[in-house]
Amino acid sequence: MYEYELSQLRSDDLLRQARHQRLVREAIQGRRAARREAARREAESEVHTGRPRRYRFLRAA
Repeated sequence: MYEYELSQLRSDDLLRQARHQRLVREAIQGRRAARREAARREAESEVHTGRPRRYRFLRAA
């Protein structure tokens, strides 16, 4: 009987740990998704023309 109770306690503990790890993983994924979304919105608000604003080299006289 004692071994069965220990087995049940261990099983419950493993289930609790697995649930906690799932919650942590979901929280991390949610934060990553929020960061990606914020970066995407920031990139959409900027205007990139693809050409430099100033010439890199001066013109020869």
